[in-house]
Amino acid sequence: MKYPLIVFDWDGTLLDSAAAIVHAIQAACRDLGLPAPDDRRARHVIGLGLADAMRHVAPDLKPEQIQSMAERYRHHYLSGDHQLTLFPGVPEMLARLRADGHRLAVATGKSRLGLERALDHSGLRPYFLASRCADECHSKPHPQMLLELLDELAIAAESTLMIGDTTHDLLLAKNAGVDALAVTYGAHPLASLLEHQPLATLYSVPALDQWLRAHA
Repeated sequence: MKYPLIVFDWDGTLLDSAAAIVHAIQAACRDLGLPAPDDRRARHVIGLGLADAMRHVAPDLKPEQIQSMAERYRHHYLSGDHQLTLFPGVPEMLARLRADGHRLAVATGKSRLGLERALDHSGLRPYFLASRCADECHSKPHPQMLLELLDELAIAAESTLMIGDTTHDLLLAKNAGVDALAVTYGAHPLASLLEHQPLATLYSVPALDQWLRAHA
């Protein structure tokens, strides 16, 4: 087994949530009377911690407005997050990986409360042994999330694989000395992902599962 530990990003990698996140960011900006970012700019910040994401999409945001912006974002996102669905094939892939002996973890830009809510809604909680969130670690691409997971699970960086849909995930892996795969069905375009030289770019969950069967 080349990769005993496989770490997944959440939004845009396991959960089909990118469009909902973009809508919530744009709506939060409008609530505060700020220019709403276009879809491309809003999609770029998916995967970052919420405060970092808000500052990026709203450069005119004042420090005292960050909390209000975050609250409006959560209001809009949480009003519909129960309707979001996993990408087809995700539960089956995770079940197979666990049955084959892999340890699975999550490294996400979500808050701890947000991830716990998502794990319950999705039914995926039993598959993951550990997780790290943006409100308990430095935001991606800082390596803290991965380094803490490696330490908690006592697995070396060279035995670990990070899977994500954004350049933030790929840079997180690089900064932690971990190999990375990119999926192209999430938030960031293929050209941006390729700039960071992932092991492979996969266009669907079945294609990802097939790569993992052959190489992980």
